[in-house]
Amino acid sequence: MVAPKILIIEDEEILAVDIRNSLHRLGYDVHKITNSGEKAIQDIVEINPSLVLVNVCLIGELASVKLIDAIKINLKIPVLYLTDNLGLKTFINNKLEEPFSYIIKPFTERELYNTVEMALYKDKIQKQFQQENQKLLTVINSMGCAVVMIDINAYIQMINPIAEILTGWQQKEALGKFWRDVLNLVDKDTGEEIVHIVTQAMETGVVLQLPENCLLITRDGKKIPIADTVAPIRDQMGGITGAVIVFQDITQRKQKEAQLIRNAFYDGLTALPNRVLFLDRLKQASERCKRRFNYHFAVLFLDLDSFKIINDRYGHSIGDDLLVAIARRLESCLRSGDTVARFGGDEFAVLLEDIKDVSDAINIAKRIQETLSLPLHLNGYEISTTASIGIALSCDGYEDPTNLLRDADTAMYRAKGKGKANYIVFDKSFID
Repeated sequence: MVAPKILIIEDEEILAVDIRNSLHRLGYDVHKITNSGEKAIQDIVEINPSLVLVNVCLIGELASVKLIDAIKINLKIPVLYLTDNLGLKTFINNKLEEPFSYIIKPFTERELYNTVEMALYKDKIQKQFQQENQKLLTVINSMGCAVVMIDINAYIQMINPIAEILTGWQQKEALGKFWRDVLNLVDKDTGEEIVHIVTQAMETGVVLQLPENCLLITRDGKKIPIADTVAPIRDQMGGITGAVIVFQDITQRKQKEAQLIRNAFYDGLTALPNRVLFLDRLKQASERCKRRFNYHFAVLFLDLDSFKIINDRYGHSIGDDLLVAIARRLESCLRSGDTVARFGGDEFAVLLEDIKDVSDAINIAKRIQETLSLPLHLNGYEISTTASIGIALSCDGYEDPTNLLRDADTAMYRAKGKGKANYIVFDKSFID
């Protein structure tokens, strides 16, 4: 019997390793531990686990809700939440509580086993229920998806109208052709042709899922992402007489999945990373700083000067255009490995990685000031703006990387107090 695969999303390394070891002793297969909300979706798609254990406090309430929705709704993977008594409020506030859906830290190995087994059992029952419903839906909605029937020698016997539309082949043209002459299937990631799935279904006698990244190359060369199954066809005696390929165009689903990820980690107006993604990358930079000697990074916190005046004078539409233009200018000031994020309103944050000393951060701050000082031409108006910038350095020693952001914010307010277009490096005397 194949052990259930489990993915752990947990940023506390010691706890994550302890959980993995416990799960291994209990007979489960832990393929990977992920400590980044940004990377979680990619790992889940790659591994296709039976269950995901996620620390809901890893990237904040809002991002957790969106990430969990992506896992449960779009990827259809059950989730078991790891939380403490304080984090349990997240479930109550966001109405995420369900029986056997979370486990409170600290927990015993027995409690972990019981909770995991119940989560897997609950998912199994739900999927069995869904499968029974799907049989009825297949009958009711048989014309709503493409159907291609193939004989034992893999030659096409029938294609329905939806299959005609998607493939570009008329049934009268497709009849009698080898199935791959009509259904040109390739793997999106590798570009390799998917050639054995029909024979595998007939030889094994089991229903097979089309690969996750399956593309249909239509008769006119268009590429359409598709999903569904290849199933053997049996006669009354149980003998296999062919196969049926049922598939549907999942372009919209793929677009929604991509949009879901963008909504969770990127600002809707400027397309810059948002606070959630910035904090995730800040945490990763902090971990690199602990592991690598002489590795330093800095955070710059920016607030535009007089933005409210510009917004009031020219209107919110011009204000939005200005923020988008500022975002592009900030990107132009940075290296490819650095991050600029919009925190909301007219506040931006910059993460400068692998710097030598404070002079590197100051040079970037000066470059930003010089770039922002150039006038912008928006909808017939010439608009100039500046920014107050606070700088905080990792070399000052921070256990919690979010405190670095806090101190950069404090320095920014000091800079704003001196007037427009100033920058200040944070000093511990600011909070004495």
